[in-house]
Amino acid sequence: MLVNPTRVPGRSRLREEVNRALAQEGWPAPLWYSTSERSGGLEEARAAVAAGVEVLFVCGGDGTVRAAAEAVAGTGVALALLPLGTGNVLALNLGIRSGIASAVRLATSGTRRRIDVGLADGRCFVVAAGAGLDAQMLARVNRRAKRWLGWLAYAASVLRHLRGPGFQVTITVDAEPPRRRLVRSVLVANVGRLPGGLTLIPSARPDDGELDVAVIVPRGPREWLATLLSVLGDRPRGGRLETLRGRRVELSMDHPQGREMDGELLPAGDHLTVSVRPGALLVCVPGPVRAERRGGPSRAGSGAGAPRGRA
Repeated sequence: MLVNPTRVPGRSRLREEVNRALAQEGWPAPLWYSTSERSGGLEEARAAVAAGVEVLFVCGGDGTVRAAAEAVAGTGVALALLPLGTGNVLALNLGIRSGIASAVRLATSGTRRRIDVGLADGRCFVVAAGAGLDAQMLARVNRRAKRWLGWLAYAASVLRHLRGPGFQVTITVDAEPPRRRLVRSVLVANVGRLPGGLTLIPSARPDDGELDVAVIVPRGPREWLATLLSVLGDRPRGGRLETLRGRRVELSMDHPQGREMDGELLPAGDHLTVSVRPGALLVCVPGPVRAERRGGPSRAGSGAGAPRGRA
């Protein structure tokens, strides 16, 4: 069990609930790992993989999930999400609801689904990487408001920066001719739905072997309103939101921009190269259990420390 302590104020209660839910499913209590500020959970997740786990429970927000995904991608270890963060965007797109008991049931009797992961500057992401307005939003969001308002704090931060200047970017997707655009933001996404009922890219699928690019180019309040209305549900995209698709995306900006990946800020830069690793991540999702296990008894290893194939 990988836990972000900043997201879980009542850890003793969480431990009791997890142990009880696992016992009801015939699994032993897991070992526990806490994320550190230095590694963000990456080193701890790698330690769990090295210990021989088959399922790694992740209890935290999008950043914790990203770190865990980077550690387990390509290993065959399954990720079981316990969404407790602000956005929980991957869980939202996979239909995973909050709740300890339901998350445990997904791990013990749900489906193992293989999804893609993205690579941005050599690091994994599962939701999106991008440059521009989204990074400005993250850099200037009020942390107290984030704690109390959740994803609405991000929306308030976006509204404060809508009138900021755009920037020129050259976008190269696979072997297609480069496209040059004046934009406010560019997102290279693995999934398309956002909190609050927003669907940025309706066609985005986390297991299609490709990444979707959202080029956001509105100028002025009227075009911003039209763009917002176009992402409310599965509606046709507005004229100020262009979408592209490919396996490798290169962004070259005219000057350094704020950049982010799964809600974590990256150093500002004028370049971002993104690629996809198809089917690299195994995730526990709703549905009947599927034979994605690597042998041994039918019970998958619990969140940390159990030998592979045993609880």
